[in-house]
Amino acid sequence: MMLVVRLGFLDVGWLDVLDITVVSVLLYQIYNLVRGSVASRVFVGYLSVYLFYLVAKALGLHLLTTILEYFISVGALALIILFQQEIRRFLLLIGKSTNIGNNRWVRRWLLRQAEQPEQQTPLRPILDACKVLAAEFAGGLLVLQRHDDLSKVADSGEQLDAEISKPLLLAIFNQYSPLHDGAVLIGEGRIRAARCILPVSDDAELPASMGFRHRAALGMSEASDAAVVAISEETGRLSLATNGNLDVNLSLHDLEERLQRYLAAPKA
Repeated sequence: MMLVVRLGFLDVGWLDVLDITVVSVLLYQIYNLVRGSVASRVFVGYLSVYLFYLVAKALGLHLLTTILEYFISVGALALIILFQQEIRRFLLLIGKSTNIGNNRWVRRWLLRQAEQPEQQTPLRPILDACKVLAAEFAGGLLVLQRHDDLSKVADSGEQLDAEISKPLLLAIFNQYSPLHDGAVLIGEGRIRAARCILPVSDDAELPASMGFRHRAALGMSEASDAAVVAISEETGRLSLATNGNLDVNLSLHDLEERLQRYLAAPKA
């Protein structure tokens, strides 16, 4: 028997409460995606027009209601075009959070795969190399694999499968090295590949001061759960991109703390 509560002239059941809760959460997530961007103002404008349409319909203004109905039907298609970046980011977020291949319980009980012990990535040689690259304004881009499969990223560059060491990383990012362009992919305790091509973020709200390395770092963090370290060739500043967020101008100590905390986080 469904519990129904009468509020004035409304009958509210638990399904109504669930419906309102889900819609509220969805609207809040949409707000977080578009907050602070030009898209947020477009969204507020469209929402205002829709509320005005509901008022006109309730008042029985038939001509105005008809005009607004046409506008809203066309506006829905316009919203898909205007919000394509936000929709893509939202779908990537859902895809990462529901990735079956990254869930150890699904792999163990449904796919019948035994859990393999994860190899820890040594951070000390990576941090030492970042310190030298920043001091020499050499520039660099390092992708630290977490749980997502980055085989396609590795295939886009030169396969190495080498031990992680400070001299090797410095040699790769040396300006005379044929491997210095692109990113180094580090995963499973090894340097897997160099000169890798990363997806570039198309976020229009990024400041013009953000160069290609930072946009590639952010784009990679949007498309995967990897941690990406970007070292500016112009300023020598250290930046870290994780989960679609870019933290800039970090000290070496801050970078180490954030990497340790992020890479040690439990798998979903």
